[in-house]
Amino acid sequence: MTEGLFEVDGGAGAKPRSGSGSLAGNTHSSAPLAVRMRPRTLDELVGQQQLRATGSPLRQLIEGDQSMSLLLWGPPGTGKTTIASILSGQTNRKFVEVSAVAAGVKEVRAAIDAARANLVNTGNETVLFVDEVHRFTKAQQDALLPGVENRWVTLVAATTENPFFSVISPLLSRSLLLRLESLTDDDIRAVMQQALTDERGLAGTFTLDEDALEHLVRLAGGDARRSLTYLEAAAGAAQSSGSTTIDLATAETAVDQAAVRYDRQGDQHYDVISAFIKSIRGSDVDAALHYLARMMAAGEDPRFIARRLVISASEDIGLADPTALTTAVAAAQAVQLIGMPEARLNLAQATIALAVAPKSNAVIRAIDAASSDVRAGKIGQVPPHLRDAHYAGAKKVGHGPGAAKPYIYSHDEPFGIAEQQYAPDEIGDARYYQPTSLGAEATIKDRWERVRRMIRGSDPR
Repeated sequence: MTEGLFEVDGGAGAKPRSGSGSLAGNTHSSAPLAVRMRPRTLDELVGQQQLRATGSPLRQLIEGDQSMSLLLWGPPGTGKTTIASILSGQTNRKFVEVSAVAAGVKEVRAAIDAARANLVNTGNETVLFVDEVHRFTKAQQDALLPGVENRWVTLVAATTENPFFSVISPLLSRSLLLRLESLTDDDIRAVMQQALTDERGLAGTFTLDEDALEHLVRLAGGDARRSLTYLEAAAGAAQSSGSTTIDLATAETAVDQAAVRYDRQGDQHYDVISAFIKSIRGSDVDAALHYLARMMAAGEDPRFIARRLVISASEDIGLADPTALTTAVAAAQAVQLIGMPEARLNLAQATIALAVAPKSNAVIRAIDAASSDVRAGKIGQVPPHLRDAHYAGAKKVGHGPGAAKPYIYSHDEPFGIAEQQYAPDEIGDARYYQPTSLGAEATIKDRWERVRRMIRGSDPR
């Protein structure tokens, strides 16, 4: 009944257990480099400082050997499976793994029944690891509840999707939710450099050139597992050519992807993003998509791209297409919600929408002109009839209803527009917002010009 479930040896210091494993126990020389280099303790885990800190819930669970089910939420390759393996190995629990892709309700119940029997017969607890738990149906997730509620198993469920949308509430309420962050470039470098020298890894057999290292770091995109897969492929390519040096050409050949000349701290970073925004401003969709693809291939922070799209929506489009800002903000939110690589679709959609939209720089010209006058000292007094009049002495000092020219409530006037002074005297003739005749702004232009005349008393209505 437990066919398809995997038991894993907890490593040094653990009680002897039978069976073969798919995680920590799979450390033979022919195992993938990413498996051989899987951290064995919480201190070996790279990144996730917030989870490894002294006194953190995860450290208390492991070092205190407590029973508590976990929901691990984070991007691929950030250590979700590793944490499950560490929890099992360091707390001397039996490890059972269930894939949400292949297992059904029957397999889930069989795993929980086996864990319950093991607990009753031997007193040993079981860690039940469910990868991609968001793929489980409600019925499959319901099947986990008895084991979690009665603590027959310590459930460790991993997901790359927001668990508040993909995991049932009863399971959420019975588990500790831990959020894993994407690994930084420095984290990925540390992972690969450790693999180069560690006896479990390449054991100092190969050297990795700096430009090849940076290429693999960019391709990894914050995914430790992917970085080690690429490193292993590059080492294999170097060995095939009789070399012990992994240079850039070898790395490019091994992963079948050319290195993108892009320094996120240097000229390329600024040059490419500049060309990207200018291509959108110039309405060249193809050029904009090229630069977007170039940045994504180089591992540019998608949040940085999204922020620039939000700026462009107001700077280069504005009210010529009022939906542009909404589209850009939605793309930025999508980047935060689902992350890469899927968010590339949201960024591409926003890029296309902004590039084909009618263009207007009236918004930035308006705020720049207003700001320029303020900096030049054209401040002036707020007209008395517009001043705050909610306090008792306002009428006595000529504010609000007590002003020489009383405030006119716009909603009581024809068309909802009152003829009265709003701006200080110093800028009474200023014309900051000057809409274009492009896109939706053409309609706004006609209305604003008529409204402006009505406010200033120069329109016969």
